[in-house]
Amino acid sequence: MSRDPASNRVSLADMSKSTGRILSKGAFSELDTGASPTLAELTEALHFSLGDGRIWLNDQRMVLMQSPVLGRLRQEIIEAFGMEAAKGIFMRVGYMQGVRDAELIQKRFPNQDLTHALAAGPRVHTLEGFVKVVTKQFEFDSDRGTYFGEFYWHDSSEAGEHIAHHGLAQEPVCWMQTGYPSGYTSTLFGRPVIFREIECSGMGAPRCYVVGQNAEEWGEDAPERAYLGLEWPRQKRTYRRAVQKEPEAMPAPAQDEDHPPRDPVVGVSAGFLRARLMVEKVADTEATVLLVGESGVGKELFSQQLHRLSLRAGGPFVALNCAAIPDTLVESELFGVEKGAFTGAVASRPGYFERAAGGTLFLDEIASLAFAAQGKLLRAIQERVVERVGGTRSVPADVRVIAASNVDLAEEVRAGRFRQDLYFRLCVFPIAIPSLRERRDDIPLLVDHFLRLFRERHRRQVVGLTRRAMDALLAYDFPGNIRELQNLIERGVIFADAGGWIDVHHLFTAGEVTSPFSPALTAEGRLAVPGAMASLSSAPVTGTNAVRSAQDLAKAEADLYRSALDRAGGNVSAAARALGLSRAKLEYRLRKLDLLARDPSV
Repeated sequence: MSRDPASNRVSLADMSKSTGRILSKGAFSELDTGASPTLAELTEALHFSLGDGRIWLNDQRMVLMQSPVLGRLRQEIIEAFGMEAAKGIFMRVGYMQGVRDAELIQKRFPNQDLTHALAAGPRVHTLEGFVKVVTKQFEFDSDRGTYFGEFYWHDSSEAGEHIAHHGLAQEPVCWMQTGYPSGYTSTLFGRPVIFREIECSGMGAPRCYVVGQNAEEWGEDAPERAYLGLEWPRQKRTYRRAVQKEPEAMPAPAQDEDHPPRDPVVGVSAGFLRARLMVEKVADTEATVLLVGESGVGKELFSQQLHRLSLRAGGPFVALNCAAIPDTLVESELFGVEKGAFTGAVASRPGYFERAAGGTLFLDEIASLAFAAQGKLLRAIQERVVERVGGTRSVPADVRVIAASNVDLAEEVRAGRFRQDLYFRLCVFPIAIPSLRERRDDIPLLVDHFLRLFRERHRRQVVGLTRRAMDALLAYDFPGNIRELQNLIERGVIFADAGGWIDVHHLFTAGEVTSPFSPALTAEGRLAVPGAMASLSSAPVTGTNAVRSAQDLAKAEADLYRSALDRAGGNVSAAARALGLSRAKLEYRLRKLDLLARDPSV
């Protein structure tokens, strides 16, 4: 261990090596010169598969593209969608590139501490040819959840192409390159970090200067939050023609800035951004919207965002779960009841349609409505009038209807359980909300939000999730989607020790079927070989298979690999498929345990 005798200081790298612990604080200044992984070590992960047209960076396929070609694509997108939309598109593309490279570093150098992993980002960024990155400084504190970094970029290809097509810019133009460190650092750090270009060579500066810090440190008005999907656009689109024609029908929009939603719908995955774009397209119209998605994907939150972005934002948002209403009460709940209409009706009462007047009515689980009630709902939507039970006059129904279903309504129509005419009336503008399995890139963002929410709600100051816990969440199937993720994080915050970390055994305690290598708990509270392991091993899971130490867990893992290889006749690719792993992942683990045959053809 190297010490500075004058100051009696020890470097972070030496401390990490001597203790074997991943330290929770670090800074670039504490790294040794030439700290691993070096640029030379990273280039060893780059392979050209001659003859078949493939290039690999570790297990990620890459492509070579001339910078002017990418510049032409950039120009086409700017001309087609405008500068502001193009900025968001390229920033999100860069973000996903950073996410993938962070995953590469985690796979290729799994034993590196966070300081070394963060320092590798600029080297990978440089290796890929977009820009030469020079680190000025960065520092982080995982316990406090803070990050700050400063970097210089030289010879930005993105800035060069912008100048070639548009001349000198009035504002920074390295959009994709700014998204890259945001995605890379957010993935490794486990919470949103936003980078902003302060100086840009596309504006005539000698080189680009970039600063990265926690997303909240940039303030609520930071445009990058909307570009990267961390929040919805704040500015609502309006149509002057509609306002001029019917000013009295357009209530003043609610001020979302003063009353932000408690549970934001955020994400950077392609599926989420596609759904968000659909919501933004239809929000300022009067069209009926049908939200389709599995239970727990956040359909009501999407409907609330749609309402906030609409011209009806100043009116009420009323939500009704159709599955919670008995068939005999559907009509009175939806349309209201007059006094004396039936026994027990001692007073007149408005229904949900009247309560939502001037605003939005959200009908969740619409498929659960009885067939007779569907006909009455169709008339209300189509004629925009309702009639209370026992009443004699029609009441205007000035509402915008958003319906939601967790089943395929078209299939329900074919099965004769849902009216075809109502289906076509609802399905004016369908929006598919992706499951959490289809938007795994959003899990770290959602975890960070739920952690902050439940720390405050339950007054528990846990540090955060261990890398093993985050990996387990990223590998989990989430049958309950975002609602289940929220429950898992709340459970972890409650279960973990104050001032400690949330680990796997704090999360999966209710019999969830986790990934093959995620530990589970026995009835006695011990770590045990999960069912997925047992199904591939020759012995059943019994009390004797309980894992009581790290050595037991390592032995169980090795036994699993041997069993999978035996079943596959020694074929590593077939064994990897049976285990639900890529060949590269299994091969790495086999080499680590010295289980891989020396013959490279295996």
